[in-house]
This record gives sequence, C-alpha cells and structure tokens, in this order.
Amino acid sequence: MNPDAHKLWAAPQWAFAILLALLGMLGPFSIDTYLPAFAGIASALNATPVQMQQTLSAYLFGFAFMSLFHGSISDSLGRRPVVLWGLAVFTLASMGCALSQSIGQLIFFRAMQGLCTGAGIVVSRAIVRDMYAPSEAQKVMSQVTIFFGAAPAIAPMLGGWLLIHTSWHAIFWFLCGVGVLLWLANYRLLPETLHVAQRQPFHPKNLLAGYWQLGSDPRFFLLALASGIPFNGMFLYVLSAPVFLGEGLGLPPEHFFWFFLLTIGGIMTGAWLSGRMAGKLSPRRQIGRGFAVMLAIGVINLSANLLFKADVRWALFPISIFAFGWALMVPVVTLLVLDLHPERRGMASSLQMFIGSSANGLVAGVVSPLVMHSPVALAATSLLLMGIGLCAWTFIRRRWPDIG
Repeated sequence: MNPDAHKLWAAPQWAFAILLALLGMLGPFSIDTYLPAFAGIASALNATPVQMQQTLSAYLFGFAFMSLFHGSISDSLGRRPVVLWGLAVFTLASMGCALSQSIGQLIFFRAMQGLCTGAGIVVSRAIVRDMYAPSEAQKVMSQVTIFFGAAPAIAPMLGGWLLIHTSWHAIFWFLCGVGVLLWLANYRLLPETLHVAQRQPFHPKNLLAGYWQLGSDPRFFLLALASGIPFNGMFLYVLSAPVFLGEGLGLPPEHFFWFFLLTIGGIMTGAWLSGRMAGKLSPRRQIGRGFAVMLAIGVINLSANLLFKADVRWALFPISIFAFGWALMVPVVTLLVLDLHPERRGMASSLQMFIGSSANGLVAGVVSPLVMHSPVALAATSLLLMGIGLCAWTFIRRRWPDIG
C-alpha cells in the first residue's frame, strides 16, 4: 500500500471507484456494443459467420496476450502512464474499426483494440490495493464491480440503437468517443498511486524473475483459475446469446435486453453484498458461499434443461443467480491474488487477467460455437467450467488452509 495514499484522493471513496470502474467497463463495451450488429456488419462486408466470430476471438486473444505486460510495466513505470497510453491506442484502434472497408481490416483493428483495452482493468486492480488496506480494498473492489456490472446491460442496447438509427460504423465511432472522454477524465483526475520506493527495475532480467516467481507459485495459478474460469460459466451464455435467446428461447432481438438486465442485476447484487461482508466474514467463508451458490444453481439449471424444454419464463433466472454467486466471491479472490506477492501486484493482476482472458478466448472461439445450439449442452458446459474453479479452490483450501 502507498504510504501517502491518504493524500492522493480527497474526494469520496465511491467517486474513485467509479473512475476505476469506467476503466474496467471499456472491455465489456468493446465486446457487447457491437454484438447486435453482427448480422449488419457481415452483410456490409460480405463476411461469413466464422469471420465475424474471428473479430471477437482476435479481440479476446489480443486482450489476453497484452494483459501479460500491462501490470508488469506499471510496476516499473507507474500506473498512470500505462492507463493513459492504453486509452490513447484504444481510441485510434476504434477509429480504425469505424473506417474498415473489409473484414480483414476489421479483424486487425479489433485485435489492436484488444491489445490495449486491458490496460484499464488490469492496472485498476493494482491501483485499488495501492490505495487501500485489505478490508477497505474489498469494499472498493466490490463498488468497482457494481458499476462495472452496468456495462454489459447498457452496451448492447446502445449498440442496437446506433445500428438501427445510423450504421454499424457509428458503434465504433461511439467507442472512439468513449476513449477520448476516458483519456481526458483520467488525465485530469487519476493520481499516480505507485510510490517511487515500491517500483521495480525495468529490465528483462527483473521482469523474467518476476514472471518465474509468480508462474511457479501453485497458489497463484490455482487462485487465478478459481476466479477466472467460473466467470466463463456465465460468459458462455453472453457469447451464445444471439442463438440461445433467438433460437433456443424464441425471443425477438428487441427483448434480448431482459437477459442482460437479469444477469447484470445478479452481478451488481452479489458485488454489493460482497462489499457489505468486508471485514465481517473471513475471505475463505465468503468464497465458499459464492461457490455454493454457483454449484447449487448450476445443478438446478442442468436438471431443469434435461427435464423440460427451455422456456423464457424460467431459463434466464439461473444465469442471473449464477452471476450473483460469482460476484459474491470474485472481489475476495482477486485481492488474495494481489497479496500473494505484494511487491509485484501489477504483474499479478496481469497474469491473473491473462489466465482468465485466455479461457475467455478459448470459450468464445471453440466452446461456444459447439454448444450454443443446445440449452442442455450450454447448462452442462457452464456447470463444468464452474467445477474447474471449484476444484482449484478446494485444493487450495486443503493444501494451504491459512489462505483466506
């Protein structure tokens, strides 16, 4: 924690949480805003469904790859420069997407967006721990998750509205504008939170030593799995939404927002409750409760889909409850990851994000296309993904009982 943290931000804590949440929201906005325009973009650029899926996979793999370095660089050069440069490149990449005249150009600029978008969410996690002690950090992390949770609900509605009233190009011009506004806001408001005495030397030998230190720590890897893989139990449904909602449940596109509202409502409620539990319940117990919720609703969801034909009157609620369980435990797991090696919090955030984002890219490019047409397969895969995270946490709890 920065010894001068109390001098760096004089405004209310929630205002700082909003500023960090806006950085994190850039990722969901970059994905969810253009999803409603898939068919329109494919028609305009003569692209196949596989090529359109590549615009998403290119973004996710670019995001995952560069996530390895955002936090590491911020450990050496400071948090603020990494955030500002990331926002600047994101703005230029969004402009490139808006001006694209072929599917190849769009895939390239989407990859560029992915390479820089992670700077905000990766570095913002380290900033929280720079500024606050553990219990307060959990409250702020929960507040960030609450505000962050609004993005996937708002973004598809904005994207659909822009597509209907203008064109798909306007979606990326909108993201360009968001990049400009965020750059200006962070240039004026975001303090440098990494104390000079806590910075790491910026040379390859030190960086490689840090990656080896974290990468060879089984606790770190298992905690990253426990936080990142269960997210895909919910994200799988987001990626499959056009088919799951349209073909599986028979919802018209103008009613897709109900799915996003319920899911984000679950995230925001879970994050709020997580903040309320900070300092009152041990991290270990809180994580256990989050997994208990996800396991119970995952089993119920799979059983219901096996016994009954998927129906919109009940099929959306299990996903919302699953999202609640994930949001209840993920702020706590994230803080445990950051505190394993306090001198390398930026790098820890980077590697945690890399593991999660790599899983996201794999689910988007391989798993989702295989299961999206079957509600039973979606429910089973969602439960399996959660189970990977649960197994990782169970092993940690038994092998290192002092964690949490």
